[in-house]
Amino acid sequence: MIHLLFTGGTISMQRDAAVGGNVPAHDGEALVGLAPGLERIAPYRVENWAKLPACHLGPDRLWALRERVREVGEGGQAVGIVVTHGTDTLEETAYLLARTLPATVPVVITGAMRTSSDAGWDGPRNLLDAARVASSPASVGRGVMVVFGGQIFAGEAAVKTHATDLAAFSAPRATPIGVVDAARVAYHAPPAGPVGTLRPAGLRARVALVSLTVGDDGLLLDLARPEHDGVVIEAFGSGNVPPGVVPAIRRWLDDGKPVVLATRCALGEVTPVYAFDGGGARTVAMGVIPAGPRAPSQARMELVLALSAGVAYGAR
Repeated sequence: MIHLLFTGGTISMQRDAAVGGNVPAHDGEALVGLAPGLERIAPYRVENWAKLPACHLGPDRLWALRERVREVGEGGQAVGIVVTHGTDTLEETAYLLARTLPATVPVVITGAMRTSSDAGWDGPRNLLDAARVASSPASVGRGVMVVFGGQIFAGEAAVKTHATDLAAFSAPRATPIGVVDAARVAYHAPPAGPVGTLRPAGLRARVALVSLTVGDDGLLLDLARPEHDGVVIEAFGSGNVPPGVVPAIRRWLDDGKPVVLATRCALGEVTPVYAFDGGGARTVAMGVIPAGPRAPSQARMELVLALSAGVAYGAR
C-alpha cells in the first residue's frame, strides 16, 4: 500500500473568478478521482494533511509534515509515501526530508504547475508517476525523491528552476536519477545510499538569506545579524562579494555566527580561488563556509538543520 499525503499546492487548485485567481479547491479524494488509473498501480490510502499553498508552510508546519512522514514510514504498513506539495518551496521540503529521515520507505514528492482549470493540467500525470515510483521495488533504499514531468530527482538535489514551465524542476548541481516512461520506472544507477544524518528536534534556528547587489555595503547583513543565528550569502560568480560587504561579514563571524557562501549562478558552486579584496579565497580564509553543491535555498535549510541539531554546517 502507498500512503498519499496531500498538503495542497497548485495541484489542488482551480481558478475562482470571484477572487480573480487560483485557490485551493480539491482534497485528496477529489484529486484521486481526477487521476484515473491510480488503483491499477497499487493499493493506496488518502490522508488530507492540509490544503495550503507552499508559501504558507513555515518552520512549524514543515516540521510537523516531516514528523508525519516519519510516523508513516515507521508504521510498517506503507511500502511508499507520496506527498503532494506546492512547487514554490517544494525544494526546501524535499531537502529537509532527505537530510533528516532514514530511507525506511521511498518518499516521493510531486505537485503541478497548472491547475485543474487549465488546459494541459499536469497534476494527474505527476501524481500517477509519483505513485509508480513510490511503489516500485527499484525505489527501495533511495529515500526521498522528487518526481516531476517524468523525471526523478534525488530529494537533496531537486530545485525549481523555471517559474512557469511544466518541466519546472531540475538538478542543476547533479543529474536526474531516473525517469518514468510509459508507466515504467527506470533508474540510471543503483541507489547511492541515504543522505539523512541530521537529527534536530525541530527547526528552531533562525537563518537569514541575503542576496548581494552591485556595490553592496553590507547594510542588509548588519540589519539581519541581531535577529538571526546564521546567514547564507548569495554571492557573485564563484563566491565573490563587493569589498564593502567584508566588514559586515567580519561582524557576523566575530559574534560567533556562521556565514555560508552560496552563488547566485544557476549552475556550479562556490570555488574560492580569487584572493582580491572580497574574493572567495579571502572570505573563506576569514572563516566563511562554502555552500558546496547546494542552491541558496538548500544551503539555508542545511544551516537551519545544522544549527538546530547543534552540529557543524555541512556534516554528512
